[in-house]
Formats: sequence, C-alpha cells, structure tokens
Amino acid sequence: MGRIIAIANQKGGVGKTTTAINLSSSLASMGKKVLSLDMDPQGNMTSGLGVDKDEVEKTVYDLIIGNAGVEECICKDALENIDVLPSNIDLSAAEIELIGVENKEYILKNEIDKVKDEYDFVIIDCPPALSMLTINAMTTADSVIVPIQCEYYALEGLSQLIHTIELVKERLNPNLEIEGVVFTMYDARTNLSLQVVENVKDNLNQNIYKTIIPRNIRLAEAPSYGMPINLYDPKSTGAESYMMLAEEVINKGEE
Repeated sequence: MGRIIAIANQKGGVGKTTTAINLSSSLASMGKKVLSLDMDPQGNMTSGLGVDKDEVEKTVYDLIIGNAGVEECICKDALENIDVLPSNIDLSAAEIELIGVENKEYILKNEIDKVKDEYDFVIIDCPPALSMLTINAMTTADSVIVPIQCEYYALEGLSQLIHTIELVKERLNPNLEIEGVVFTMYDARTNLSLQVVENVKDNLNQNIYKTIIPRNIRLAEAPSYGMPINLYDPKSTGAESYMMLAEEVINKGEE
C-alpha cells in the first residue's frame, strides 16, 4: 500500500512546493507510482508538474466540498508514473464552506483511502498555513517531511508546526509521524547556512535527512517551464540532490 507523505511548513518560501514537485518526480523516475496531491490554493505543484491549473475540470476543491469523487479529480499520467490531484484558487474558499461540516478533518483521508493502494507514494503539498486544509493533509498522511530554509529564522515557527503535528497525532491520526527535516536553499558560500544546520541539529530531536538541497538557479527556473528539475536539467546539482533525497525516503520506508 502507498506511503502518504505530507510536505509541510507554515512558513512560506522554504522550498516546500519545490520539494513536493521534485520528490514526486524523483520517486517516479525510480519506477515508483506516485500521486501528487496539491492542497495549496496557489496550485504551484499542479503547474510545476505540467498540469494547467486553470483548465482542469475538477480539483481537490470539488473533492473536499463533496462535488466529485477522487477518481474524477485525478489527472492521470501528467508525467511518467505521476498522477496529479490538482488545485487552484477555488480551494481557498473550502475553509469557509467546511464550517459546521461534521468530521471535516477526515474528508481528504476518506477519499484518498479509496485509491492509495494504487500508488507507491502519495505526496501532499500543504498550504503555507496551519489551516483546515493542512489538518486534512495530516489526517491523511502517514508522515510529514518538514523543509527548512537555511536562514537565520529557520527555527522560528518550527516548534508551532511540531506542536500542531503532535496535536493531530494525539486527537485525529495516531499513526502520524514526523518523517524528517530536510534543509533547503543551502548556500555553501555562507557560514550562516552551516550554522543553521548545526543549530537545528543541536536543538531538534528529529530525524534530519543527510541530503541537503542547495540554492540552485536551475531549480528555481524549472517550475516556469512546468517541469520538475530531473526533466528540466537532470545533470544540475538540484536534480542530483532530489534524487538522493528520494533514495533516502525509499530506504527509510524499507527499514
């Protein structure tokens, strides 16, 4: 059955969507069947995997408000070995429409349970907020990967996120684990990046991935072409880093 991993951090701009896109694509290139699930109303994961978010008929929004079943919303074979459950700005209204709905924390889980056995991995890109959408992602997921940008305020807000994950585990999803922390936007030229990594390692009692994602211009360009990095520039350091991260994720599941 599929492993469901949410990529979450309520801080924006930490490389969360970049990680969701490129982890999905790297896993797919290793022969794994992946469902990439976009829970962010910005829809950047959707377009980064080559799906036109404004042209799709049904999105995760239709799924959440009960207008469509999961099968109707999935864009099959968006890329080789990747199906996409798309999102767009409509999703931002879901929060309001869910007020007063019973068991609203489990809407996504109940739908994804129907298809998860068709995939090796379900990768969920969460919105940069601790909202009902994020909670739906966390009740659905087996584990959470937290991308952290190598910058001075990296730890700020992290304790809040970990607290939320623990609350969800306690009250809604007893199986939820923190899969690990992955450092992004690492700049080898600055001492600060190194200090941040050391600081987090010292202060965080969490699994930290060995792979560190560098600041990489090709990585930043790829989404504007609607391509993951391993298709846009497979020889770039960004592509190599995400392949290494995918290997770590696979191996961790096999332990």
